Amino acid sequence: MTKNQLSKVLKSKTPKTYKNKKLNTANFGNFTHNDYQVFLHLVSKIGGVDELGKYLQPEQLQREHVLTAKEFSEVFNTDIDNSYKSLHKACKKLMKTSIILEKIELNEIWEINVCSTAKYNKAEGRITVKFTDDIMPYLSQVKQKFVLYNLKEIANFGSLYTTRLYELIQEFKDTGYMIKSVAQLREIFAVGNSFKLYGDFKRYTFEHACQEINDNYKMNLGFEEIKEGRKIIAVKFVFKKTRIHKIIDQKTGVEKNFYEKPVPNLKGKKNKIKQINSDILESQLAFTDLKNEAQPMQNILSKILKKFTS
Repeated sequence: MTKNQLSKVLKSKTPKTYKNKKLNTANFGNFTHNDYQVFLHLVSKIGGVDELGKYLQPEQLQREHVLTAKEFSEVFNTDIDNSYKSLHKACKKLMKTSIILEKIELNEIWEINVCSTAKYNKAEGRITVKFTDDIMPYLSQVKQKFVLYNLKEIANFGSLYTTRLYELIQEFKDTGYMIKSVAQLREIFAVGNSFKLYGDFKRYTFEHACQEINDNYKMNLGFEEIKEGRKIIAVKFVFKKTRIHKIIDQKTGVEKNFYEKPVPNLKGKKNKIKQINSDILESQLAFTDLKNEAQPMQNILSKILKKFTS
């Protein structure tokens, strides 16, 4: 890798997406995989902390965001022409689709519109989306109620079911297992009347998703079926635990949990070299991110020092 290539990588900040855990179990209707990827990429642009590192409240978050075909292409490894098409289709879908959330504590089912406006600029290859007030509380970083991951972690997945299952696992990665009823899984995967037979549902959704996740990461992801009599009523997913590192945020003094990143499932000498290069770049990126995060605090301290020394 040349110095110029390295410089470009270091200057770019890898998008991270986060949302309330309730959205991990929400029904996204007839979203395709591309629609969902566009949604996640837009969510990654929201941010969520101020210059001191404190969480912003939903009403403080920017609601309108722009996503270009070039950005989408770079993150999800698609050619630019397909990225244009993906954005165009997703723009329409985001306006028409409402998210279905089960509010167990209220014994209610809510339908929430994703955005109030969605504009597609064909000439410039970009969409502009304005999220609704109702969905913003589910897209904010509030205490430990949200799940955070790097968009590149899901870039190689070819199925919406795989991405959705991967997101679910993030919530339980420190326990090493997760149990969901078949009814819950059908709702999360939004299969509707498709795959009425359990065997078909399993084969085309979570069985395939487990295989695809294992093909990309060394998670040892498997599942056990839970029966009531002869009927399968739930599925227990078992996977490799992720170690937690507790770190004190120097800005806020708050203790945070940091999880180990998933280990790519690479084989062969070339892939090992790729992994080493990837690890080096990731470390450099992390260092750059830390510098960027520290800059606002340095600016504040400089102002304070000038005030007292002037």
